[in-house]
Amino acid sequence: MLKRILAALGVLLAAFLIGGGVYLWHPLPENPDAGTLAAAAADYDAQILRDSWGVPHVRGARDADAAFGIAYAHAEDDYETIQEVVAATRGVMASYRGKDAAPVDYMVRLLGVWDTIEARYDSDVPEETKAIAEAYAAGLNLYAAEHPGTTWQGLAPFTAQDVVAGFIFKTPFFYGLDGTLMELFGEDYTQTIALDPEGEDRKAFLMAPKRMSERGSNAFAVSPQRSGDDVTRLLINSHQPLTGPVAWYEAHMASEEGLDMTGGLFPGTPLILHGFNAHLGWANTVSAQDLSDVYVLTRNPDNPHQYKLDGEWTDFEETPVTLMVRLAGPFALPVKRKVLRSAHGPVIEAKHGTYALRYAGMGEIRQLEQYYRLNKAASLEDFLSAMSMNALPSINYIYADEAGNIAFIHNGQYPDRNDAWDWSADMPGDRSDLIWQDYRDWDAVPKLINPMSGFVFNANNQPFSATDGPDNLQPEDFPQSMGLQTNQTNRALRVIEQTDGATPIGEAELLRIKFDNAYADGSETQEIVAEILAMDWSEDAEMQAAAQHLAAWDFRTDAANRHAALGVLTVLREITARYTGEAAPPREQAFREAVRWLTDHHGGVDLEWGEVNRLVRGGVDLPLSGAPDTLRAVYPAGIREDGELHMSAGDSWIALVEWDRDGTQTARVIHNFGSATLDSASPHYADQAPLFAAEGWRTALTDWDAIEANAERIYRPGKD
Repeated sequence: MLKRILAALGVLLAAFLIGGGVYLWHPLPENPDAGTLAAAAADYDAQILRDSWGVPHVRGARDADAAFGIAYAHAEDDYETIQEVVAATRGVMASYRGKDAAPVDYMVRLLGVWDTIEARYDSDVPEETKAIAEAYAAGLNLYAAEHPGTTWQGLAPFTAQDVVAGFIFKTPFFYGLDGTLMELFGEDYTQTIALDPEGEDRKAFLMAPKRMSERGSNAFAVSPQRSGDDVTRLLINSHQPLTGPVAWYEAHMASEEGLDMTGGLFPGTPLILHGFNAHLGWANTVSAQDLSDVYVLTRNPDNPHQYKLDGEWTDFEETPVTLMVRLAGPFALPVKRKVLRSAHGPVIEAKHGTYALRYAGMGEIRQLEQYYRLNKAASLEDFLSAMSMNALPSINYIYADEAGNIAFIHNGQYPDRNDAWDWSADMPGDRSDLIWQDYRDWDAVPKLINPMSGFVFNANNQPFSATDGPDNLQPEDFPQSMGLQTNQTNRALRVIEQTDGATPIGEAELLRIKFDNAYADGSETQEIVAEILAMDWSEDAEMQAAAQHLAAWDFRTDAANRHAALGVLTVLREITARYTGEAAPPREQAFREAVRWLTDHHGGVDLEWGEVNRLVRGGVDLPLSGAPDTLRAVYPAGIREDGELHMSAGDSWIALVEWDRDGTQTARVIHNFGSATLDSASPHYADQAPLFAAEGWRTALTDWDAIEANAERIYRPGKD
């Protein structure tokens, strides 16, 4: 995510580093001494039990004790990334990473992350939520006290506000706000101003719908009536980068106050983001609703500090900011800039115009509170009550519980827009009546609870294909101004192809669907291949033979498939362009380059896909089935010069949770690498990789007697 933001705002660097004035070099401040940093740890008591896979199981008397222990355990495994997240959230990344990180720091100011903290933290964050954030910060500070050599200078102490601010900064990017910013800061952005529905006095430009970032994830829930064996099943299958700020870290946290969650969390988050407890669980998939609006501003030609609103020139709100840009060693250069805001929201000054941005999540501070309530939920009623807070800007939810309930929620903070306007276009910035002020009620959020078929799914697709039964949500039941998602991914098409609304979906069938690695009829991949095969290759014998080889592809991507290498390499860049932001070559060129690359590195196009498609971690190097936008999702970092594609994102932490007819729970999980995120010397650096590559599982330990029996280490941070 940070890489996308850097790419979007890289054009600002020249502006940051140009300007008059004399700037002084400032050394970064020293961190507090160990005693000061560790002082708050005395208020907490957590026990960490590392099982035979190195996974931390953390328990304490209070929820806060568990959060304290989670922070310490995660720091043991991925302290560098946690620090990176905190530095980015504070807007001080350039102090450590240099000028290339300055756009991230600017973005923190532009979105008003710390303005929200200052205005709302004391009054709007409940004390029990603050206690979780404070405990997490205390755990990080204890680790910093014990590891001064790896703690970034000037970053400690970590604070509760850092934790809450992290949610404010990151959550809007999960519905594609970064894509909107990339477009606005791009060189070739074209304004597409919506027509006034009540008049013809405003010019309309040819336009396309706002780009929707189709990033991956799968989620499935099957009711006991549909499973065929009276078992309720939830399959959690988020697609994330395998490393970095939004890579899944597995943990289990519990307390005597009712907290007992297993699942995945990101660096810097003190609670489980998706996972399960004894009673229920949920899976998340990224959604791509239209939840942000661009307003085209008219600036005063005689006074650049003003814009037009309701026929009058109005002053921008101007805030001076200073970005500290690292030069060498501990020194940083202060670069002074201004952040503008209008009545609409943050203002973006680009070469092609001045724009204001209004978006879901703007000024929101209750994200951690909602996650806390979700972690403590023990029933469908509890879960829906937590969701009704509507503090999370987006993200789909697939839910299941011990009572056999299943549900799909196309969650979002949906702006309460004027339905007469087409909000997929840019909006005129000179009318205050178009500045929406609130969100639609929770009751308006699309949701499907206990559908007739007993099956719900989402694969980053439209909410109108969430079940294989007759009671799917219908587009006509929702205002167009909600901006609901309308696309279908290949993964969703494959789910639809393989289900019929009646055939039982037991364990074996559910796993067959989840690990399916084919491209569907009507998919983008089939369209690309059909176009290439329709071309005349008769004048080039090598390419004609390659086309014949491609024609034999069954559109599956199992590791032993001898046609998938050519097929996937041909379509790879076009499929991934929508979320990498990198333009794909023309299809004929892509095919030729795929043939040349395979020939240069492998002597031809006839080879097993697993020779190219690899999972690499330290000394582990394994073949993989799967490919981009298949249900067995495998995304490479890039087309490498050594003739291999190394998985960098896609299937990561996966869980299969089951409740039998008596409510007894069993669960299996797998992580792409292992619990030791950064410690290459640890036995848990890549110990799960062979199971992951083989599409296997390990048993999730949730019973404390079993956890103790399997523990390889038991300790109490700050006490032992």
